[in-house]
Amino acid sequence: MWFKNLTLYRFNKPFTTDTESLESALSDFTFSPCTSQDVSKFGFSYALGKQGQALVHSAENRHLISVTKEEKILPSQVIKEALDEKVAEIEAAESRKVTKKEKDTIKDEITMTLLPRAFSRRSQTRALIMPELDMILVDSSSAAKAEELLALLRKALGSLPVIPVHFTTPIENTMTQWLKDGQAPQPFEMQDEAELKSESDEGGIVKFKQQVLQEDEVLAHIETGKQVHKLALHFGQSIACVLQSDASVKRIKFSEEFRANNDEVGTEDPLARLDADFALMGSELIALINGLKDVLGPLEQQV
Repeated sequence: MWFKNLTLYRFNKPFTTDTESLESALSDFTFSPCTSQDVSKFGFSYALGKQGQALVHSAENRHLISVTKEEKILPSQVIKEALDEKVAEIEAAESRKVTKKEKDTIKDEITMTLLPRAFSRRSQTRALIMPELDMILVDSSSAAKAEELLALLRKALGSLPVIPVHFTTPIENTMTQWLKDGQAPQPFEMQDEAELKSESDEGGIVKFKQQVLQEDEVLAHIETGKQVHKLALHFGQSIACVLQSDASVKRIKFSEEFRANNDEVGTEDPLARLDADFALMGSELIALINGLKDVLGPLEQQV
């Protein structure tokens, strides 16, 4: 339930699809497991996991969705060894070189033969559709996985006018200034981790962990032209995270004290607890994003 990463996208037009319509649209693209001959399968799954029975979980006009991907694991070395062996047999038997087109065909045949015996790996990616922010928040550290979810959602809805979030002032400029000033604006607080990059092609990358960032050793890198591209922050007393220059937020951790706000709900009714956690998390993520917008400046109005 608790998001660990945020890849942010902004709607170009207001999102007006209601829960019932969204559920209906996603139902045509539900996940089904791989068959013996499938390399991968991808589709929408229950928003609340095994405890749920709906593809969309909504509260306060916030919509949680989830996709599941199953992939067959076929090590490339195994396929290569089988291909080399088969090619060698043909060339020895027929006294000729096997063409590239033939090799591609043989490789496909080997893959189909091995698929039924391959192990499967499943992964899930969740997203929050937030009409009040005009945003979609994808819980993924990978932009590729986030785009994969959005592509399926776009296919289900027919259109999805979203673009990645960018700020008018480059985030690396803002975070570098914070480091020079020795502090981030409230309600954010710098922690002891940062990554600095040189803007020149010949420049390098330097990473600091468990380091007082106000020390001369760190600031000297700024003097040589490096800028802060990753910075560990605390948001109030609720969230620890790493803000990146591409506007993504990684390694989100909600504090135990914050999560304890729902302890009175208990765990006897798992769905009730998940619903309460969803409401609590959604409200705090909105507060986090609004806080970022306050300190990072206006969004770039791309169309």
